Amino acid sequence: MESLKSGGLRTADVARHAGCSVQQVRNLERDGVLPPAERTDAGHRVYREVHARSALAYRALAAGTGPVEAKEIVRAVHRSPARALALLDAAHARLHAERNRIARAREAAGAISGEPLADVRAADAMSVSELAGALGVRASTLRHWDAEGLVVPDRDPGRGARRYTPAQVRDARIVHQLRTAGYRVPALRALVPALRQGRRPEDLARALDARSADVAGRSRALLDGAAALSSVLAAWEHDEAPPGGAPGGASCDGAKARTLRG
Repeated sequence: MESLKSGGLRTADVARHAGCSVQQVRNLERDGVLPPAERTDAGHRVYREVHARSALAYRALAAGTGPVEAKEIVRAVHRSPARALALLDAAHARLHAERNRIARAREAAGAISGEPLADVRAADAMSVSELAGALGVRASTLRHWDAEGLVVPDRDPGRGARRYTPAQVRDARIVHQLRTAGYRVPALRALVPALRQGRRPEDLARALDARSADVAGRSRALLDGAAALSSVLAAWEHDEAPPGGAPGGASCDGAKARTLRG
């Protein structure tokens, strides 16, 4: 593949540089993630270095934030670098908060799993409203967990009302902590039965480790995305100014445009 600094690169070359398809390059331009490309008299797109770097930044950020937010960040870097940096900071802050929730869930779930259940009496059971109040969730949330098979309470023989035994209350507390840590229902549907049967602390620890690894992966992707965004800004500073002027007030007067043709 030709260097980004060489002229006459095709759309396919930009796509290969970013690790995406030619159609995605066109779609990213359509969505404003890439600045508008110039056109030759024959209608071919004429790209510059900033287009290729923008596509690469989008790909890196999408792995950390998802495609919608990644597009918003890269669009912003062409119009208002300060806003792009603020969006990137917010993404990092959310991951930091998620990492803290996982740590709290690890501590709480470990303590809950180790609680003894001695001298259990029928009077110790809790109703839906009582348990919802104790957990700080809606009663409809507990009903949803019941429908999904996460925490299935006993039923009152006479009225059919849900009654949660101490063991089921403990299950609900663990599910609540894991949901707070970001676990989705499908993942819990596979995990909770194993915890209910064995209640092995290592099973829960492995589940939280997997969640931590996912956060670490997205954090690394954001780090790569930040480096790519910096590269986009550098390309603007040494290339033609974007619409509305150069990002950050950088002067582009007299800069020679480096074109990537496709």
